[in-house]
Amino acid sequence: MAIHPTALVDPAAQIDPQADIGPFCIVGPGVSIGARTRLMAHVFLEGPLAIGEDNIFFPYSTAGVAPQDLKYRGEPSQTRIGSRNRIREFVTIHRGTEGGGMLTCLGDDNLLMAYVHVAHDARIGSHIVLANGVTLGGHVIVEDFAVVGAFTGLHQFTRVGKHAMIGGYSVVTQDVLPFSMTVSPREIKIYGANKTGLERRGFSAASIDSLQKAFRLLASPSLNTSQAIARIAAEIPPSPEIDDLVAFLRASSRGVVK
Repeated sequence: MAIHPTALVDPAAQIDPQADIGPFCIVGPGVSIGARTRLMAHVFLEGPLAIGEDNIFFPYSTAGVAPQDLKYRGEPSQTRIGSRNRIREFVTIHRGTEGGGMLTCLGDDNLLMAYVHVAHDARIGSHIVLANGVTLGGHVIVEDFAVVGAFTGLHQFTRVGKHAMIGGYSVVTQDVLPFSMTVSPREIKIYGANKTGLERRGFSAASIDSLQKAFRLLASPSLNTSQAIARIAAEIPPSPEIDDLVAFLRASSRGVVK
């Protein structure tokens, strides 16, 4: 058994001889860890928690910690994690509550990217990708092979069907259909030049005024981007800032926020 001398492992924890416990990890009582599971460093595990085989926990991840539910009263709820999961940096997986079945569980072959939060009583299937910063509220269910894009928030009690894909930065307040591609409506707008920031960096009032005029042309509903570029060239005196703006516009392959 490979346990780093700086790790703190409770005598009541059950560690498979083939597991690997890295530097400064803390493994509490009631934790069981399967064969070839590796805790890289600074991982915190609290029981009751059962972890299967061939998982890897990256630094500063936690599992089995008490939930943030104010109704939680210290009941001996559990966390269960399957096999071959990749738990990246700063992931938090909280144990269940009496009101949600006493169990938070994670299946097999999942990737939880950095800063994912799995709240109490969530049920995560297998072969799932939760991208950076995904937040699952309590009692959320995510079925097999689903993919959830970065910084998406799922409201408590919502379900994500199998093979669904949710676009990044979505706010999910209702169930997501299996086999679907789903994304929240997005409305992003430009509000003109970054006047305060440019002033702080020493840009002249004339340069900022030219940029404001250029942004007004770009935002005009009567002009497409090519027409706006032509108007900028015809109506605004050349300057390094305007040249940079026009070059950026012409190099865009995905379109620009207007």
